[in-house]
Amino acid sequence: MAPVPRTLKIATRSEPAAKSEFIALSDVVTLPRPLPRARISEDWASLVIGLLVVAIAFASLAGLDLLGWVVTTAVWIEATAALKPAGKAYAALGGGGSLLATFAALVVAVGAAAAMMGLDLRRFVPRFAALFAISYAAWILGSYARFAAVTPADYAKFGIGWSLRLTNEGGFIVALIAGLVVANALPRFAGWLGEAIRPELYIKIAIVLLGAFLAVTVAGKLSFASGIVLRGIAAIVEAYLIYWAVVYYVARRWFGFNREWAVPLASGISICGVAAAVATGGAIRARPIVPVLVSSLVVIFAVVEVLILPFLAQLFLAHEPMVAAAWIGLAVKTDGAAVAGGGITEALILAKNAAEGIRYQPGWILGTTAAIKIFIDVFIGIWAFILAFIWTRYINVVPGEEARASEIWQRFPKFILGFIVTFGVTLALMLSAPAPVAAKLTAAVTEANALRVIFFILTFFSIGALSNLNRLWQAGIGRLAAVYVLSLFGFVIWVGLAISWIFFAGVHPPLAAG
Repeated sequence: MAPVPRTLKIATRSEPAAKSEFIALSDVVTLPRPLPRARISEDWASLVIGLLVVAIAFASLAGLDLLGWVVTTAVWIEATAALKPAGKAYAALGGGGSLLATFAALVVAVGAAAAMMGLDLRRFVPRFAALFAISYAAWILGSYARFAAVTPADYAKFGIGWSLRLTNEGGFIVALIAGLVVANALPRFAGWLGEAIRPELYIKIAIVLLGAFLAVTVAGKLSFASGIVLRGIAAIVEAYLIYWAVVYYVARRWFGFNREWAVPLASGISICGVAAAVATGGAIRARPIVPVLVSSLVVIFAVVEVLILPFLAQLFLAHEPMVAAAWIGLAVKTDGAAVAGGGITEALILAKNAAEGIRYQPGWILGTTAAIKIFIDVFIGIWAFILAFIWTRYINVVPGEEARASEIWQRFPKFILGFIVTFGVTLALMLSAPAPVAAKLTAAVTEANALRVIFFILTFFSIGALSNLNRLWQAGIGRLAAVYVLSLFGFVIWVGLAISWIFFAGVHPPLAAG
């Protein structure tokens, strides 16, 4: 891998640019170490781990509970009651034992992925241990009853008179804030953690596991779920036919960026954040550092969106929960932040409706956000190929380097295959199995879902820990940020809201039984 330059010229329309800014890269973003011996990508690693977890869960069909040791966290008023194993068969482990068992299993699984990705395990394992400890401590804190209790029955159970009513998923917010504190108040510690801060790996594993959880959720409401999928696809197509062209125009005409910068900016802001910036930057043969800086902006603003949009959704869209779900999926840029935002939005909206006596089944809001984000990820591969075709045929023509159809597969996010497999296989089993077998499968997927929650927690903390706000602004990339602010908050968010309203207004999740 060629060494990364310490300064970077941001070119405007002409090359070389008449106006330029110089950025000290080490002051903007902590670049991951090179992976010279990498055998698989992050994409493939997440696919393998996710499928392996679901396969282990399916052992329950043969009467084997192989995931019951996974730790879960309940809403608590006394810390000793916070943790317990997911499966009753492992009750003897206790909360502390299940936490240690979960940590050990994650070190083995994620450590194996890190080794195959070319990371140094001697550096990775201690850093992952610290990251896990802080992240899960944040989750436990977020499950404190004063934060997480929702109903009057909860108040009576814990002997309290008030709560923030965040449910225990308020721990996601605590983890995000903890990451921001580390990044901005403890930058040296954040740099030390860098080897283990892999939000895209963690969220992609979580999304593969989410496929099985969603399958169990929709098995009894198949026709409703089908309608959600069709509405989501229509919303995505309509949104992104508008988004990309407008953002590209703003970057080129209003701010004077050349194509090398305008394309990753438009993709990162309008399609799907980091993955889209990297994929389309590669498609047009941009310098590797271009999508890196765009990605740093994507991460920063994704954090801002996650801190703001779910609460706006709770305030204004609590009675249109599927509009809120689609809006988060269309507006928040990065898989981690979007799915995390969907989780917070679901927790906030379900809590508010529960307080009013309306109890929706959990999973539908988050599932809709995740489904929309997944279809967007599919769109990345298609759009990257289209751009590659245009650039190699008409703009930057180099004989013998024309885009090939095989590049669609090369640019296709592989973890989506895991989501499709886990969703399809689990749904087929749920629909065809007799009731006792389906009940076993539901319990097994619930245990696997406990791991999915943990990967969400790791994602939240990692996103925060990557976000050193001061360094970004001190680096002098105001014009890049200006394009992002103008496009995202002046256009993309509100168009996404309008399209979400058009397709999802009046659609509500199924009510919970009882």
